[in-house]
Amino acid sequence: MSRSKGRRKVNPPARTDREVLLERWGVQVRPDLLDLSLTHRSWAFENGGVPTNERLELLGDAVLSIIVTDRIFHQYPDKSEADLVPIRAAAVSEAPLAEIAKQLGLDEFILLGNGELVTDGRNKPSILSDTLEALIGATYLSEGLDATRSVVERLTEPFIIDATNAGPALDWKTSIQMLANDGKMGTVSYEIVGSGPDHARRYEATVMIDGKAWGTGQGTSRAKAEMSAAEAAYEKLRRAVNA
Repeated sequence: MSRSKGRRKVNPPARTDREVLLERWGVQVRPDLLDLSLTHRSWAFENGGVPTNERLELLGDAVLSIIVTDRIFHQYPDKSEADLVPIRAAAVSEAPLAEIAKQLGLDEFILLGNGELVTDGRNKPSILSDTLEALIGATYLSEGLDATRSVVERLTEPFIIDATNAGPALDWKTSIQMLANDGKMGTVSYEIVGSGPDHARRYEATVMIDGKAWGTGQGTSRAKAEMSAAEAAYEKLRRAVNA
C-alpha cells in the first residue's frame, strides 16, 4: 500500500505577498480595503468576528453591473434588450467571475477559515466570484470609478466578445424562452429527474411547453441538465415557430 494513501491534504494559508496580486490587477488598492476584500466570513468567524468582505461584495456587484452594462449599451447600439441581457450575464455571472479570479490567482490570497480550507474553498465558484466582486468594490472606494472601469473592462472584454459570437448557444434557456414568446406557444418549464448517489448525482431534464415535451438533456447538476435540454430542443422549436 502506498504511504501517501490516506494522508490529509495540506491546505496552505493565504499568500501575503499581495503586491503580486495588485500587479496582476493593474490598479493600486488601499491596504485596509484590500485586506477587507479578501476576508471571507469563515475566516472572520474563526478570528473573533472581525469585519467580512460581504459589504464590499454588494458594492462591487453594483459597480461591476453598471460598468459592463454601460459598455455593452454603447458598444452594441443595434442590439435589443433581449440580446444584451445574456451578453451581460456572460460577463457578470458567477462562472465568468470565478474564471477571472482563477486567472488572477486571487484564490491564493483569500483569507478562509479552516472549515472552508478543508472543503477546497479556494476552488468554489461562489467564493471566487464573491471575492472578485469585493475587490472591485474596494478598488472603487480606493481609486474611483474610472480606475475601476479600466480593470473591469480589461478583464471582462474576452467574455463579452465570446458572448456576442455565440448566438443562441450563449444561453440556450433564454433562446428557448424567446422562441416560445415569439410563437405565443405558452409557458416554458423543465421536468427534472435525478438518479444515482449523492456524490455522483445525475440529472435528466425535459423542456416542456404547454404540456408538450420538446427536448431532453443530461448533466451533473439541474442547471446543466436544463441547459442541455434547451439546446436539444432549440432547432425543433425554431422550425415550429417559423413554420
